[in-house]
Amino acid sequence: MQTVIKVEKLSKSYGSLLAVDKISLSVKRGTVYGLLGANGAGKSTTIECILGTRNADSGTVSVLGCDPKRDRHRLFQNVGVQFQEGNYQPQIKVSELCAETACLYKFPSDWKRLCERFGIGNKIHKAVKSLSGGERQRLFIVLSLIPNPQLVFLDELTTGLDVKSRRDVWKMLSELKKKGLTIFLTSHFMDEVEALCDEICILKKGSVVFNGTVEQAKEIVGCEKFEDAYLALSGEEAEEE
Repeated sequence: MQTVIKVEKLSKSYGSLLAVDKISLSVKRGTVYGLLGANGAGKSTTIECILGTRNADSGTVSVLGCDPKRDRHRLFQNVGVQFQEGNYQPQIKVSELCAETACLYKFPSDWKRLCERFGIGNKIHKAVKSLSGGERQRLFIVLSLIPNPQLVFLDELTTGLDVKSRRDVWKMLSELKKKGLTIFLTSHFMDEVEALCDEICILKKGSVVFNGTVEQAKEIVGCEKFEDAYLALSGEEAEEE
């Protein structure tokens, strides 16, 4: 199976703070990969370095066989990114934002169909600011899929969604995975990770403390619930105590 993301000994410091410490990971095509860890564990910095929006101090990164800094334009056409929030014009409509996004790509997906699939087809003539939190979250997922990407980065993708909407999103992403889409996600919902992820990487204070499957994590810790295994491996359980 082809490797889509390859990170080797990636490090990044901010002054005296070592945010990412020699992280290595690899993501295979057509899989869902979860990057997990407490707030401040180094997830955002790692993703920014993978995307090439932040310079690493050392280490190497390959995305779809490209250098994310040198081959930015080529990657831009093949990678989707879902951001939690965006700086949009206050009155911009869903249809306008989707159409503007589609114009940036050579072979965009049908954004109207995506809006229908993600349950916001009846909102395309509404202003983005009028959408509920859950509707905006689904819109951000749609925007990340408009490039018709080979690889998509999803950050806390179901925050603000009700239980049914979350499961609907999971189902749609699983269908996209079957068609070859590679998904790199972060999440604080362990049921989501368990339902979607083929492999996971858990960070603690900038270092990898686990890399493998959910089942392997449970086996290593010796517990039945993945949430318990995650808390033990990430160190969050100790912090709470």
